[in-house]
Amino acid sequence: MAELATLQNKSGNPESASLDEIISPISEHISTFRQFFKDEIDTDVFLLNQIIHYLLRQKGKEIRPTLVLMSARMFGEIDRRSYVAATMIELLHTATLIHDDVVDEADKRRGFASINKLWKNKAGVLLGDFLLSKGLLIALDNEEYQLLQILSEAVKKMSEGELRQLKTAKLFNMTEERYFQIISEKTASLISACCECGAVSSTDDEHVIKSMKSIGLKIGIAFQIKDDLFDYGLDDIGKPTRNDIKERKVTLPLIKALENSTMTKSLMIRRLMKKRKKSSGDIQKIVTFVHENSGIESAEKLMNQYAQEALSELKELPVQKGYEDFEQLTQFIINRKK
Repeated sequence: MAELATLQNKSGNPESASLDEIISPISEHISTFRQFFKDEIDTDVFLLNQIIHYLLRQKGKEIRPTLVLMSARMFGEIDRRSYVAATMIELLHTATLIHDDVVDEADKRRGFASINKLWKNKAGVLLGDFLLSKGLLIALDNEEYQLLQILSEAVKKMSEGELRQLKTAKLFNMTEERYFQIISEKTASLISACCECGAVSSTDDEHVIKSMKSIGLKIGIAFQIKDDLFDYGLDDIGKPTRNDIKERKVTLPLIKALENSTMTKSLMIRRLMKKRKKSSGDIQKIVTFVHENSGIESAEKLMNQYAQEALSELKELPVQKGYEDFEQLTQFIINRKK
């Protein structure tokens, strides 16, 4: 419990390290990865190349490839296998984002007009397919069958998680157990694969590889809880979209608030959540309910618990270097503002 309190105190520090500071020890490797990634998705198909050029301008935080490289560095050296693993992960992640935008009919991604908005859904689907196929080919070209198996399993779990969430949302029977099963599959499985693939690229120690898979899963769960907390945030950290509430997605802050409330209030909020068209007043009632019934605090406590469990497990492994960097990245994940 003392270690958990330490992590919470650090995560509450407004002067905690920025992402650029955290990745500075591996900045050269990140630059090499970016060039490796760019070279791998190069194509002579004019339209495809045009869309890819636009895609490359939309650089995100690159947390997933960073996790791959940091995981590799802790147990050996970052080498070509590490770049192959990071590129496969980023291709898969990018493809799923593009396909998600098509499904959700999203107009924007990372502040840019979405690809399906500019080039229509067909181009978005085909680009996603292209990126997925490139991930497979990179593995085969480099005879990285172990990495391919790990990533294929992650894709399977991500798809199952999305479909499980879709069914649960329609039935309105989300429970805490189902919630954790869904986020473990649809989000945490890929972050788990990042840590596992990074370890695979630099060590043959099966105990380390298995442990890094477990550590990545815990970090991934904490990552998704943080994402779900944003929808119930207050305006002092940016205007929340309230998309989960609008789309009737029941996430951990609401689940915990319902547990902490009276039967009468819980039934009222459940009725509001089921409404397809919610007024701004309806949405505000739900947000206020979550805050007044300790939904935020309860979710944050579980988020910090998963992050600390991951770091505690990591301390038991023969880390050669970079533990502090990995710890800071974990803290950034549960502390980020968006």
